[in-house]
Amino acid sequence: MRFDDTQTLAFIKQSLEEDIRDGDHSTRACIPLEAKGKSKLLFKEHGIVAGIELAKVILTHLDPDMSFEQFMHDGDRVQPGDIGFIASGKVHALLSGERLLLNCMQRLSGIATYTNQLVGMMGDSKSKLLDTRKTTPGLRFLEKWAVTVGGGYNHRIGLYDMIMLKDNHIDFAGGIETAVAKTRDYQRSNHLNLKVEVETRNLDEVRTALACEGVDRIMLDNFSPDQIREALQVIDGRVETEASGGITEANIADYAATNVDFISIGALTHSVKSLDISLKEVD
Repeated sequence: MRFDDTQTLAFIKQSLEEDIRDGDHSTRACIPLEAKGKSKLLFKEHGIVAGIELAKVILTHLDPDMSFEQFMHDGDRVQPGDIGFIASGKVHALLSGERLLLNCMQRLSGIATYTNQLVGMMGDSKSKLLDTRKTTPGLRFLEKWAVTVGGGYNHRIGLYDMIMLKDNHIDFAGGIETAVAKTRDYQRSNHLNLKVEVETRNLDEVRTALACEGVDRIMLDNFSPDQIREALQVIDGRVETEASGGITEANIADYAATNVDFISIGALTHSVKSLDISLKEVD
């Protein structure tokens, strides 16, 4: 992922404006404007790092002459005491960018670490681990990137790049057949060619969705592993399959053993523990 694109730079500018406004008065009050210094990015626990390159862009945005001695890269395994990089430049930039840098890196590394943990629990299954749209508003593009750093895959990015007919869509539309038929007409009249996924709640709905033209993937929502296996026999490889709902560390291995195509877990982005990281002055 490039971190010098328009979206990322806009995020950095908005976040710094939120934090600094008319000035970092704590730093201004006691540090000369021209002061130079060095800070090290220090990891305090085991995990997968995500956000090294983003951190560098944040500090370089505040001080274009900031230099870096880099020791770790995004996707690397880290342990307590590891140093990601040493940044050398204006002390004002180092102090003013510290909180944004750490907030991002701690959360993104936490996501990458948890994703990697779950992927490891899936063993040699052919199933792919997916994220969801249960992300922090404004941070989705970064959080979904962190999932890929941890070895997972991205589901749809938003409401615009895939059609997912969930239970509420189906109920409001009047049933699976009607919802899919209307979706097919909508795509045709709007010259769209988006993948269509249908959420199902039981085997009868699986059979109904399977009989509809234009369905690319069937979501098996809150199915047990045994029910997943039964559904996979019915589907027989005719469309993609996704298990979702109620999948945790305790049972992900059982779901992965079914070899369902995809396993989606919202907790990858909505319930992770941030990795403990700090930015400290180099003596």
